[in-house]
Amino acid sequence: MTAEPSADATARPQQPRQPLIAPSPSGLGRIPVIDTSPSVDGGRWAAKAVVGEAVPVRATVFREGHDAVSASAVLARPDGSVRTRTTMTALAPGTDRWEAWVVPDAPGDWTFWVEGWSDPYGTWDHDATIKVRAGVDVELMLVEGALLLERAAARDDLPEHVVRLLHGAAWALRDTGRPAEARLAAGTADEVRAALAEHPLRDMVSPGPVMRLRVERERALVGAWYEVFPRSEGAWRDEFGAWHSGTLRTATTAVDRAKSMGFDVIYLTPIHPIGTTNRKGRNNTLVAEPGDPGSPYGIGSEAGGHDAVHPDLGTFDDFDHFVRYANDRGLEVALDIALQASPDHPWVREHPEWFTRRSDGSIAYAENPPKKYQDIYPVNFDDDPEGIYAEVLRIVLLWVEHGVKLFRVDNPHTKSVVFWEWLIAKVREVDPDVLFLSEAFTKPAMMRALAKVGFAQSYTYYAWRTTRAQLTDYLLELTTGGDEPGEGDAAHGGTADYLRPSFWPTTHDILTPYMQYGGPAAHALRAVIAATAVPTYGIYAGYELVENVARPGAEEHVDNEKYEYKQRDWDGAAAAGRSLAPLLAKLNYARHHHPALQRLRGLSFHTADDDDVLVYSRRVPAEQSPTGAEDVVLVVVNLDPHSTRETTVHLDMAALGLAPWDPFTARDLVSGDSWTWWENTYVKLGPDTSPFHVVSVTRVTETAETEGTGA
Repeated sequence: MTAEPSADATARPQQPRQPLIAPSPSGLGRIPVIDTSPSVDGGRWAAKAVVGEAVPVRATVFREGHDAVSASAVLARPDGSVRTRTTMTALAPGTDRWEAWVVPDAPGDWTFWVEGWSDPYGTWDHDATIKVRAGVDVELMLVEGALLLERAAARDDLPEHVVRLLHGAAWALRDTGRPAEARLAAGTADEVRAALAEHPLRDMVSPGPVMRLRVERERALVGAWYEVFPRSEGAWRDEFGAWHSGTLRTATTAVDRAKSMGFDVIYLTPIHPIGTTNRKGRNNTLVAEPGDPGSPYGIGSEAGGHDAVHPDLGTFDDFDHFVRYANDRGLEVALDIALQASPDHPWVREHPEWFTRRSDGSIAYAENPPKKYQDIYPVNFDDDPEGIYAEVLRIVLLWVEHGVKLFRVDNPHTKSVVFWEWLIAKVREVDPDVLFLSEAFTKPAMMRALAKVGFAQSYTYYAWRTTRAQLTDYLLELTTGGDEPGEGDAAHGGTADYLRPSFWPTTHDILTPYMQYGGPAAHALRAVIAATAVPTYGIYAGYELVENVARPGAEEHVDNEKYEYKQRDWDGAAAAGRSLAPLLAKLNYARHHHPALQRLRGLSFHTADDDDVLVYSRRVPAEQSPTGAEDVVLVVVNLDPHSTRETTVHLDMAALGLAPWDPFTARDLVSGDSWTWWENTYVKLGPDTSPFHVVSVTRVTETAETEGTGA
């Protein structure tokens, strides 16, 4: 039966009302939008992302009264055009906090903002459901709903099937021949709600502040680095016991080794000429013996400075060959920038104003208490800033011309932050693909500031975080944003919006007591955590051989490679089963094939009855995954390298994308074993078997066959 038209059935669709008000002194819109994130120091610096990375945009959006409100996150390309406008989801009830994830698809300086808006359909849906069922203003509410749906259908940008759906629902709302409940059901049907969620009717649209997002290439976030001293690669001793340096040509064997283990970057310590004045001897002794090569960080001699190749290593042609050799095998080359000079550096003679002189006229040598570096002079950036700034820029761009796109910067915290901001910006103008890694083992404020002004990545305190509590607190700080305070950084919130951590279990300068006395198990488990807890990590050559003997009284390797050549028996260790290279290869393979291990966010912690067992997972939902499929990796680690631990782990199943009662297949990405695990699962981990599990999580199907129920 055709419904009789109601008294106002011919009324024209309502038009959105825009308020006529004077601009707010604070820029506030009709619908308030405040506390937009990610925001770095209130927008002073850009938040960071890489191409294809999902970024959480959040804001507080609300309005007066009881009308429904909603919000959209808008992502704009560097040219200002809008890439996406995404309806946001309300977070915890009562917080008025909204969230959406946006994904930039190209490098550059992007912008984003949040639009708050009144939701007339949401208001009507809520009010009509209550009033019609209570018998209050029934006909009026149904007609108002029809008018809303007709207004929504009148928009030019709707798909035809949505227009038909909305007109049909509006017609049903006006059909007085049907019961009121049936008319209401037509206007609030799931398909109508879904259509207006995808194509919302937005009134009083109020944009919040425009925020900045610097988008870089993926290597800024993801990568496995392998550090080598090129002079040790191919070094040999003659019949008289004298050492002869390896070269950039022989160092290609390190590229092959790194490639076989699945590394992405081969990082070379400084390759420049080394001074002879005050040259350090073996084990950091103050007097070098004949034949001692000196520290590559004591840069500069009559053969040149930072713009030269050490004659023992070869020439620029040899360096270019090394870069091509690495690139052809899928590896990038990272070069060390150490802005300091030996007493023999050409700068000392040509630019004395670039160094600080003491009251007795001598130049102050470098110190990083308690360490002293008598063989190098620190650079003074304040007496002739124009000159030294221009010189460093020239040097960096020289190496960029020779194919270097990654720079590991030695001790950047001993130079001014404003210098680094200037330098990185200038280099970026020439080549935005160039990235800088900050080796700043320093106070949090300086570490964070360096990240804010442009360093793509930062070394961290990982080497000294060894307990479950320490690792949990620190990882929460590193993997959450500024509006998600981490346990370890309550005053500032997390740092994930701008600081990308790089985890190194050891370096050529750092060998902690945990690594000295933990044996092979410590080296294995720390590599596992480094490779799976964050998307960028690094290994110093020799780590795979468990080089763990320290120089007495120091937290660094004995016979430190900084001061001598080091010959290693790679093949012998592998043949004897004493190499961790197979483990590193499996970890890097997993990193390449699991998107969950390629993102900083998405880390969740679980519990275990034993405090020495660390349990965490990484999850990328399907809608945020570059593959379009959900990916979940779960890691269980025994932090005690000396003892076997048996315990029950208690999993937060929601963090794994599962229901509490769901079993799942846990396939170990290192051993290849598979088990069926549950919310509460028994594990046994020890140094003589394996101190860890790194498992992919797959929901068990009805027909799945399992091989066990624990590990």
